[in-house]
Amino acid sequence: MTYCLGIKVKDGLIAFADTRITAGTEVYVNKKVSVHEVGNHSMFIMTAGLRSVRDKSIIYFNRHLEEAGVHYDYMYEAATAFGNSLRQVAQEDLAILKAEGYKFNLHAIVGGQMSKDDEHRLFLVFPEGNWIEINEGLRYQIIGNSNYGKPLLNRALSYDTSLEEALKLGFLSFDATQVSASDVDYPLDVIVYQKNSFHIIEHRLTKDEMDAISKEWTTELSKVVTNLSDEWMKPILNKQEIA
Repeated sequence: MTYCLGIKVKDGLIAFADTRITAGTEVYVNKKVSVHEVGNHSMFIMTAGLRSVRDKSIIYFNRHLEEAGVHYDYMYEAATAFGNSLRQVAQEDLAILKAEGYKFNLHAIVGGQMSKDDEHRLFLVFPEGNWIEINEGLRYQIIGNSNYGKPLLNRALSYDTSLEEALKLGFLSFDATQVSASDVDYPLDVIVYQKNSFHIIEHRLTKDEMDAISKEWTTELSKVVTNLSDEWMKPILNKQEIA
């Protein structure tokens, strides 16, 4: 499984991608996010799904950029181009994968800003190659294992959240998933894009680096539970059993 999270706030984009790859009985580490920058062309792609589909789609997308000298003015054009690369892979490989018992499956989060975009943009691309935009109303998108990381984001994340706070919330969302699911793990790749910068910051976090923060969060959660009002509990705990 995979954990990839893309967040859009007013000041920019935050993205997280775990690196655990499971192939049969083998487990190894590999990147699930790629960065593409040329001048005022700044974007990233994160994927969840079949690794062979992901690698081929990224290669086709990069070849399209390099050989055709393509320049995108808007992020939706780039999202559409990646979707077209995904469709090309489907035309070539879907039937044979299906025959071998594999589902053609790749979801992608594409984010960044192009020269004519008035702001940074974030898209969810489906296996069929079509997409939706993650906007002020949606705020974020998780692909892969989304069962554990949503509650905190739903409660605490807003479009006005600062990049710094969004970075914290994104990590805590990953942490909730990592401690609950055996198929999501470190190292963790982090993407930060500040509005109108046309430059993506990429950084990798290790478990050893973040262990203290994870433990601090566990301690703080315990304090919150202890300090939470218990007036609502008294009618329950004091209730007499009916004979």
